[in-house]
Amino acid sequence: MGQKIKMFWDFRGMNALQYAKHHIIHLEEYAVAENLQYRNFSFEEYTEMYAAAVMIIDESEMMKVRDELKPNRAEYADEVK
Repeated sequence: MGQKIKMFWDFRGMNALQYAKHHIIHLEEYAVAENLQYRNFSFEEYTEMYAAAVMIIDESEMMKVRDELKPNRAEYADEVK
C-alpha cells in the first residue's frame, strides 16, 4: 500500500454536522461496494456552520474515488496507520 489520501466533502449551514455524519454512511457503502483496499472514515467540525465528512484511502485508488464521488478537496494524510 502506498501513501494515504484524505478526501473531504464539505457541508455548510445550520445542519452541516448532521449532513457530514450522514454522508459518512454513504461513503462507507461505496467503499464496501467498490472493495477499497484501505478506508477510514471520520468527520470534522470547523464551526457551528461548517463541517466535513472525511474518507482516507490508499493513493492507488484516489483517481477512481475522485472521479466518481467528486470530493471538495483532498490532501495527503499524515501518519495514518
